[in-house]
Amino acid sequence: MEPIQQSLKKWMKENKQFQQRYNHMKAEVLDSAEVQRLMQENEGLDEKAVEKHLIKLYEYRTQSKNCEKCPSREACINILPGYVPSLEVEGTDVKLIYDKCRRQRSQEQQSYQKSLVSSLHMPREILEASLERMDLEDPDRGGAVAKTVQYIETLRDELPAKGLYFHGPFGVGKTYFLGAVANALSDKQIPSMIIYMPEFVREMKSSIKDDSLNDKITAFKETPVLMLDDIGAESQSAWFRDEILGSILHYRMMERLPVFFTSNYTLNELEKVLMTSSRGDVEQVKAKRITERIKQLSETVYVGGQNRRS
Repeated sequence: MEPIQQSLKKWMKENKQFQQRYNHMKAEVLDSAEVQRLMQENEGLDEKAVEKHLIKLYEYRTQSKNCEKCPSREACINILPGYVPSLEVEGTDVKLIYDKCRRQRSQEQQSYQKSLVSSLHMPREILEASLERMDLEDPDRGGAVAKTVQYIETLRDELPAKGLYFHGPFGVGKTYFLGAVANALSDKQIPSMIIYMPEFVREMKSSIKDDSLNDKITAFKETPVLMLDDIGAESQSAWFRDEILGSILHYRMMERLPVFFTSNYTLNELEKVLMTSSRGDVEQVKAKRITERIKQLSETVYVGGQNRRS
């Protein structure tokens, strides 16, 4: 009998503790200003109805409503992290609804904006570039900064038909300009694609094996803003120059879709580089066709300054 008596005493004790906790919860909910206001605004919500929905109302009362109790989105205290509760009352019925908080919306917006900038082998530093972090003190970069800012500030619903062709010495930060423009476009909900040219060539060659070449070419043709980084640094082949690069640039020129470039070469110098294929063939007319399309698609901008990689 002793074990039964002990179990009974334990149950009575726990039941008493539960009743005390319940009464404390009920008093806490009824005394709260939020629930008092809710009862005043809804005639059907009397004390009996409140008791029926006590758990919901207690949950609502203890949650953060406007991120005021949460140090950050990652440290959100709510049952559903990133979501805030609200109450809907219909007669004596109470519904608890959760919606995204401002920090959750901001986080999702930032994630969405990052998704607008796709890249092929671009370092994180470039993908996180911004105009605010540029070196504005260097007089050799002033013209390039001004052109870039002007381009971004004049963006409207319809994109300009021309991008910018950044050219200058090795290591002066030309690629950083592309990242800054890409992120500024992202802020305006405009997708862009950044491609490092040497890797672009390798990607196209490998795409032949898995039959994805045409799909990738179509993506490069149709993306709202295309950015070709370090054009002229890739190993030249007549096939890539004419069938891939030429096809993409021609399509974008006809559709008035802007292209941004970076290069260590001026357009005249680039034409000479494109003129000679990896086999040693010299084809001036085909090279000039590429540079003429670049002229139609972009405005040349010189980037000077010190070598930031040394």
